[in-house]
Amino acid sequence: MMNDHDAATRLSTLAHDVRLRVFRTVMSAGPAGMPASKIADAVEISRNNLSAHLNIFLQAGLMDVEPSGRQRIYRINLTAVSDTIGYLVADCCQGHPEVCDALGKHLRTPC
Repeated sequence: MMNDHDAATRLSTLAHDVRLRVFRTVMSAGPAGMPASKIADAVEISRNNLSAHLNIFLQAGLMDVEPSGRQRIYRINLTAVSDTIGYLVADCCQGHPEVCDALGKHLRTPC
């Protein structure tokens, strides 16, 4: 069950310009994920610097990693992202869900 501490940890992880770019880059790869080397190239940071950021994502639960041969494939943990967004809007609209229609439009947009 999500709580304030978990939500704050996840949001603070994203509240960094480089990590936000990393998150969006990995999100764009979809379920296939992306190897660290391609993430570093796309975001234009060193692999050492990227490693520190990826570890923060892993600790926050926003990404998963899986070994694949000599590479490590990083994927967005969509369940964690969904849980975080759900936690943010759980008490939205006080019984008037139509107020949240604009938010829902973004969440229903197909990939």
